[in-house]
Amino acid sequence: MKSVKIALSILAFSLVLSSPAVFAQILTESYGQGVFANSGEPIKIVVDASLAIKEINSPYVMFIVYLASGQEGQNIVVDRNGIALIYNGQEYKMPSVKELRQNYHGQIRDTNFYQISGKEGLASTWVRFYKFPQDQDFFPPQSMKSSIPVDEGSMTGNIGFRTRCYFKNSGFKKGDKLIIRVTAKNDPNLSNEVEVVLQ
Repeated sequence: MKSVKIALSILAFSLVLSSPAVFAQILTESYGQGVFANSGEPIKIVVDASLAIKEINSPYVMFIVYLASGQEGQNIVVDRNGIALIYNGQEYKMPSVKELRQNYHGQIRDTNFYQISGKEGLASTWVRFYKFPQDQDFFPPQSMKSSIPVDEGSMTGNIGFRTRCYFKNSGFKKGDKLIIRVTAKNDPNLSNEVEVVLQ
């Protein structure tokens, strides 16, 4: 009986190790220039935190998030409530478009800074193998040429979802670690995360 209990304990421990939440942390990789990626299933994630690191004292910080389905033929939908930031044990959701535009007027500046920043780290990730529609963004900058903010984005095959993600600054400091967690709207069991270091 004792040997059976030991065998069951080993099996349970193996299942825990293979669970997405634990596996996601193991798969988080840093590509330099503030780029962090998780190429695992079920949702591939790349977070470009270069601007957040540069503008760490901004009242709202911007991350560029690239998402793709981790399994062939699987359609995944993510809405704005499905992306969360975990910092010092607290989970934070993104503000509404209305709140951000009322309280923060640096979106166009953020976009301009990001466009001229180096992308070598990003080019080393799986992102280069995917297409990202330009008209899907939770927080497009408020300008004549910008698209309308979307409430959700979808990904399937080699078509991914790229969006700006803003979070209210919760006292970020250089060297801090945080997690960006993504959960699918169409199936809450589909979730993955990336650890970001603000350095």
